[in-house]
Amino acid sequence: MALAVVIGDTGAIGAACRRQLEQQGQHDRVLGYSRRGSLPFNLQDEASIAAAAAEVRSTGLPLRWLLIATGVLHGDGLFPEKNWDQLDAARLAQAFAVNAIGPALVLKHFLPLMARTGPSVCAVLSARVGSIGDNGLGGWYGYRASKAALNQFVHTASIELRRQRPEAVCVALHPGTVQSALTEPFAKTGLQVRSPDAAAMDLIGVMARLQPSHNGGFFDYSGQPVPW
Repeated sequence: MALAVVIGDTGAIGAACRRQLEQQGQHDRVLGYSRRGSLPFNLQDEASIAAAAAEVRSTGLPLRWLLIATGVLHGDGLFPEKNWDQLDAARLAQAFAVNAIGPALVLKHFLPLMARTGPSVCAVLSARVGSIGDNGLGGWYGYRASKAALNQFVHTASIELRRQRPEAVCVALHPGTVQSALTEPFAKTGLQVRSPDAAAMDLIGVMARLQPSHNGGFFDYSGQPVPW
């Protein structure tokens, strides 16, 4: 008996991942939560996150897979900064609220629901541009910094998770550049843009191969480590 949960299941990647998990049939149930879901869910409303976690707990099924497929790059006045002149406190706060603080609160409420025995996996979608070591271009201050903060939340939570559930794994995953509303304004000639279904297949494949030794890591869609 097992349960999989996808946070952000109406986004391009999240929806594709949920479809594939349902088609594979390896979990007894697959639940999804998003702003447009049947149960109101908002990363900036902790009460809604707690309500979703309570619903998961009420199933009585052990949570084996948790995928947090959320994030914001642009929209509602938010855009990736090209230089420091474009830094704005309100926009930075919004980026951190959605890309780092919201997922951290999901970890707070959902990691305690992970199966206490046997393997379980929590994967949080990050981005290679959140890597400090891989940053050679600059720009995109808010998105880069908020994803770097997310990586720290994931890594720190993984340490606590290991103490309570030695077989569990919590990692950050870079999905690559995926065709979606998030990436559409920034697609350019020569950039490898993949379909959501291809990205989902790769991400689920990486999650399936993760071992306890990978706990706390940062990997791309092919399973290769990404520098912090």
